[in-house]
Amino acid sequence: MEIFFSGSIRGGRDDVDLYAELIGLLEQHGTVLTEHVGIEDVETKEREAGLTDVDIHDQDVAWLQQADIVVAEVTTPSLGVGYELGRAVAWEMPVLALNRPESKHELSAMVRGNDAIEVAEYRTVAEVEPVLEAFFERTR
Repeated sequence: MEIFFSGSIRGGRDDVDLYAELIGLLEQHGTVLTEHVGIEDVETKEREAGLTDVDIHDQDVAWLQQADIVVAEVTTPSLGVGYELGRAVAWEMPVLALNRPESKHELSAMVRGNDAIEVAEYRTVAEVEPVLEAFFERTR
């Protein structure tokens, strides 16, 4: 199974370590196409590779099209994550959005109110494991 993981990059990197942990869990279920989201200095690496915004967009959309499912950590608001979720919903892909309710940011109604996106609230990574198990079981 090919998995598209989405998390904030330019919207804020406070959760990069959490993203890396979640990617580790996801790798138990398949290939994570976007494991770079869990790398601390991803923007520096993109610049060093000479990637333009167009390159990044096209690459991410290609990975999204290739994926079987989408899992997004949506606690940190991100225009890019929202864009990716919108595309995934339009393409009728299974989407799981993970959100920590104690955040200072309230989850957008455009995500929480969309019945094509399964939203799961959690406080610890350990709480995510059974959520992922159930999600993968339903989407196989």
